[in-house]
Amino acid sequence: MARLPDETVTRIKREVSLVRLAEARGFELKPHGSHYAIHCPFHADDKTPSLIITPEKNLFHCPACGAKGSPIDWVMKIEGVSMRHALELLANDLDLQGRTHAESSPPPKVVKRTQKQKLPSMLSASADHQTALRQVIDYYHETLKASPEALDYLEKRGLKSPELIETFKLGYANRTLAYRLPPSKQQEGAEIRGRLKEIGILRESTGHEHFNGCLVAPVMDENGVITEVYGRKLLGKRLRKDCAQHLYLPGPHEGVWNARAVKQSQEIILCESLIDAMTFWANGFRHVTTSYGTAGFTDELLTLLVNSSVEKVLIAYDRDEAGNRAAEKLAKRLNDHGMDAYRVLFPKGMDANEYALQVTPAPKSLGLALRKAEWMGNARNKPQPNASRVEDSKSDEPIKAEKEGETLPPLAAESPVENTAALDAEIAEHEININLAPRHYRIRGLNKNLSYEQLKINLLIQQGEVYHVDTFDLYSAKARAVYIKQAAEELGIPAGEIKADLGKVLLKLEELQDQQIKGTLAKQDKQPVMSDEEVKEALALLKDPVLLDRILQDFNRCGVVGEETNKLTGYLAACSRKLERPLAVMVQSSSAAGKSSLMEAVLAFMPEEERIQYSAMTGQALFYLGEQDLKNKILAIAEEEGAEQTSYALKLLQSEGEVSIASTGKNAVTGNLETQEYRVEGPVMLFSTTTAIDIDEELMNRCLVLSVDESRAQTQAIHAAQRQRRTLAGLKAKKEKEQLIRLHQNAQRLLRPLAVMNPYADQLTFLDDKTRTRRDHEKYLGLIDVIALLHQYQRDIKRETWEGEPLEYIEVTLEDIATANRLAHEVLGRSLDELPPQTRRLLQLMSEWVAEQCQQEKIKQRDYRFSRKEIRAISGWSDFQVKKHMRRLEELEYVLVHSGSRGKSIVYELLYQGEGEDGESFLMGLLDVKKLRYDEQKEPPAENKEPLKRNKEPSSSPQSAPKKPSSCTGINAENPINNGLNGDPCKKPPKNASREKHNGTSYRSDESPALAAHSRVEI
Repeated sequence: MARLPDETVTRIKREVSLVRLAEARGFELKPHGSHYAIHCPFHADDKTPSLIITPEKNLFHCPACGAKGSPIDWVMKIEGVSMRHALELLANDLDLQGRTHAESSPPPKVVKRTQKQKLPSMLSASADHQTALRQVIDYYHETLKASPEALDYLEKRGLKSPELIETFKLGYANRTLAYRLPPSKQQEGAEIRGRLKEIGILRESTGHEHFNGCLVAPVMDENGVITEVYGRKLLGKRLRKDCAQHLYLPGPHEGVWNARAVKQSQEIILCESLIDAMTFWANGFRHVTTSYGTAGFTDELLTLLVNSSVEKVLIAYDRDEAGNRAAEKLAKRLNDHGMDAYRVLFPKGMDANEYALQVTPAPKSLGLALRKAEWMGNARNKPQPNASRVEDSKSDEPIKAEKEGETLPPLAAESPVENTAALDAEIAEHEININLAPRHYRIRGLNKNLSYEQLKINLLIQQGEVYHVDTFDLYSAKARAVYIKQAAEELGIPAGEIKADLGKVLLKLEELQDQQIKGTLAKQDKQPVMSDEEVKEALALLKDPVLLDRILQDFNRCGVVGEETNKLTGYLAACSRKLERPLAVMVQSSSAAGKSSLMEAVLAFMPEEERIQYSAMTGQALFYLGEQDLKNKILAIAEEEGAEQTSYALKLLQSEGEVSIASTGKNAVTGNLETQEYRVEGPVMLFSTTTAIDIDEELMNRCLVLSVDESRAQTQAIHAAQRQRRTLAGLKAKKEKEQLIRLHQNAQRLLRPLAVMNPYADQLTFLDDKTRTRRDHEKYLGLIDVIALLHQYQRDIKRETWEGEPLEYIEVTLEDIATANRLAHEVLGRSLDELPPQTRRLLQLMSEWVAEQCQQEKIKQRDYRFSRKEIRAISGWSDFQVKKHMRRLEELEYVLVHSGSRGKSIVYELLYQGEGEDGESFLMGLLDVKKLRYDEQKEPPAENKEPLKRNKEPSSSPQSAPKKPSSCTGINAENPINNGLNGDPCKKPPKNASREKHNGTSYRSDESPALAAHSRVEI
């Protein structure tokens, strides 16, 4: 509740005579020494006067009942009113001109009064609604001018302007209106209260003042008619959580605040709240109005803007999520009515009033914010930012016209905004020097401020030989005040001079920061411009009938030898960034085997602006990327071990398509800790490498695992390529590589994120004996989709309309499925094997060597023993590699450990019987594309055609290589693996006997030359 000034309360206690108050109530005062005694009115049957009044101290006390106090307590008890009401009654009784009732001595004898005291009424029963409302607003207006509490609030908000208070009839509702009304039991009092309830000044339910505790601002038209009343609670954050801070009269909003300025101006500043609008007005920007909150832009205001021929509207809503959404929606509405809309950008989380208070001087900071307003139209070429105009001002510097031939009004204010660009600023790479004679300022750290939320710098001020330096946030009013105070003491000059300098430095740094941020964003968003010739070459590549072969050839021409399946799979996975559910790739190999080279080769073919590469990531780094930074891009991490702490977030990003985190942070404006949400949207294609044998199961079943070829033949091929680079032909190939990389990057830029429709989807089959195949099946389907997407310039783009929305898509062909099957046999078949590829290779080497040794010594395999030293000799692997892979073979019981003859030495027995010795990996349960193609040719599909026959019995065997035809004895003899082909667990899968040669490489006649070295059996 509002309170009277302390000095007024003190005067009431001192100057309003208790003796007079007692006589006014009809009590007979009997002298009692230097005091007076009366019958106590606060307890019954007081036959002997017991209440003592002490005129010297102006206090009363009754020993019998304990009643005591000052004149305020006397009125509260006698009248039965609240303390606030008692103060109002006594203040009315007090002659504030200097004369008091206590000056009459001796007090005249008065007649006893039985009726309670009343304050003079300020309303008449005959007043109509508008008259009564105007009388209430006048009362609130007078109350504000006499209320230190309300005036202090206006001063804190930078609004203590007599002109503002008088022009807009600002007032203060301090809960004293009811004291100025006739008693509610009287007819006149009941009528007045009923009228005020109809207006909305008093609440219907309680009869209390609706705007109690509020700064009150009426909305009046040009004739002074009040159409709306706005109330802003002064307590702010001290209010209950369920108590509204912003109040209006009941019913729909009516009227436009500062309507006269709207009618007289071609450009208008539109604020979210009345406090913000008054902030602009008080600082010289008079062409301002307000909507009733973010959702309170009324049709009446729009009509006034249109009818007043307003051309430009500067939307100065709060810089928060609600304000941004409302500004975007409003800009479209204004554009539809022929008005240009501009967004005034305050620091994040701030409104106009907070910005003006923190960045002083306010006229300059607000003027700068208006100059930097961003255009919100839909045209391709953005005009220059709008410049604001302030009435009754002049400026020698014209603003560049928005359109050719158009002259915008100059920017000016009652306190002219200085041209910060004219400051003597020397800009170096790491520091900025500004001379404001006789002082010199050196600023460091501005380049780290890539957000409008803060301006943390290292600032040195020097005058002569004396200087002061500190690091602080220039947007923090508290830190700025501390710096000014300490610098003034160090330099021995008035703090006001440094404060004025700091305002100029701030505006200059804001200008430089804005250029820096926009330059960084432009660099990030900049799309390389391709020439017509480059577009033509890129289209020719995408339309190549043997596109996949061409991709592999280009890899080879760039010096990447071997790894045909891995290169093609990696390339396709990188292209899947354009899909709604991209693929993920993990390249697995031993150290120095070339996994990073493979990843770099694939990434080099992708546009730089569509890939983000890191060596490592900390636990929460992913959550604090920009919300759209990863969308439809490639996130490449050099080593999976470097992202171990963020593995959970990566898994979630791959599965859910987005990640979010709730984190505690400090509000940049209030400094209070609050919960802040950070979101990063996908989809994103993940690409990483690892040397680990055991990959996290949760990560592995989300990724395509590519294993690098570690054979001796591959090593020889790599050596030959390395030597080739040192030759003249190698130098020429380096130039050709740059052209090929640029060609593929341009081709990737032409790919559109089209939808893919698979007409054969319901006929495809896949292994379903394990739950993890649920994700592997999605990878398989994604592989088909991306193959079709890559061939989009060779397919017809089909268009449909669904619920009025256009839908574009391309269709999958049987060739896409066949290619995906060949890759799936190699990639998914290998990743579903219980042994990592390198371990499988070592096992096969040992199996061949043990078979030879057993044949030479004419002993059975179970009787042969060998050591790790012998394994190192036959494999050429290091001791670390042998130990690591042998440990896995021990755990899975492919070898058995025995104690050696020399005590602690160990020897091994091979339990493996040579299953899958041919090295062919394959994935069982896939659709036979040949059969499907044959069925299509035999019976063309029709709308009412029955679905093609599916393979309804996919194999239930593990996804590993099939059994070698052998005796089927040994550790696996009791539980033979059913390969799902012909029921014979000891037979190899059939192979196509017909093979051809292409460029010296043997491949099956039904297979692309691109995958010749990796032919797979189609099931």
